[in-house]
Amino acid sequence: MVTSNSDLYNFHRPKLRVHDTPHPLKRESELYLSKTSFIRCISWLLTRCLNNLSTLRTKRPPPPYPRACCAAVLVALFVGRAGDLYVLLSQRAKTLSSYAGDTALPGGRVDDDDKTIEDTARREAFEEIGLPQDKTKLPLLCILDPFIAGNEVLVTPVVVLILDNTLQTAIERASRTTYPQPVLNAPEVDTLFSHPLASFLSTQFPERAGPRGPFLEAEAHAETAALELQYHTYSDVPWPWPWLAQPAGAHSSGRAVRMHRFLTGREAGGIKPIYGLTAAILVRTAVVAYGRTPEFPVLARGEPEINERVAWSLRHPAKRLEEAMRGEGFDAERAARIWDKWEGGRWRTGRFRQRVPSRL
Repeated sequence: MVTSNSDLYNFHRPKLRVHDTPHPLKRESELYLSKTSFIRCISWLLTRCLNNLSTLRTKRPPPPYPRACCAAVLVALFVGRAGDLYVLLSQRAKTLSSYAGDTALPGGRVDDDDKTIEDTARREAFEEIGLPQDKTKLPLLCILDPFIAGNEVLVTPVVVLILDNTLQTAIERASRTTYPQPVLNAPEVDTLFSHPLASFLSTQFPERAGPRGPFLEAEAHAETAALELQYHTYSDVPWPWPWLAQPAGAHSSGRAVRMHRFLTGREAGGIKPIYGLTAAILVRTAVVAYGRTPEFPVLARGEPEINERVAWSLRHPAKRLEEAMRGEGFDAERAARIWDKWEGGRWRTGRFRQRVPSRL
């Protein structure tokens, strides 16, 4: 039986607003907490997570980078039935020329009309998966420090919260029936699904909260198959990236960047694991939200931090970055020196120098 996107929406989307009481556990639940204590516990955890995200402040804004090589992704969170946070993910269309079929966050490069990096993330999410651009329906929680992708694009994550009924608003343009379908941009996106945010701190496959109706049978079979595999794995990729041009006489630094990989539980249905940049962004989001370090080592031994990697790319640009700098009259060496001294987004004993709020 095929699980439709609308069924997954109806199961996971919040029925109440964030500050209202989430749905309590049913009597047949294996958890022997009373309804009252469960509601209080979940409400407290959810409030602390949202507070941690909304009060996040960076030490300093990121230094300059060529606008043509800047991008943003939208980390769209929503509250599940059990009061836990989920993130919306998509499967890129298999016909795309790059990263075809990959699991990704909605996002893309900065357009000329975008006034802020937040505008870029919201516009791309609207174009790809139909999320409304209304900031009252998707309020901003925080903007994380940027990441640099393997193609030397600087990607900034923008974290928002989907409030009650906004998914319905986003998809009602496609259908006026009782069970409307998501508005997906078919040339770019094949499928939309969700994943628990807390699972990006764990090495164990996440348990599904709430009742499992008939429409989740296909998902159940996929999860059963995935349980036979290791939920979290990683690989260390040599840095500087071997696929980028190296300066004359350069030798391998012996350093590496760790690439994390998380199963989605939907691999049997053709959904790829969450890997690389997307995984790194979600690990950082989860660390900030839950105020604790992951159960696994996040960085490789001697891994270069973001400022060092960006400065290296500015000094040794690939063709596309070099053309962007030339077209914008960008002073690469001056920007690289600023990046050398920048301290945003760094890890210190497993935590970010971005101020991470109180632990749970």
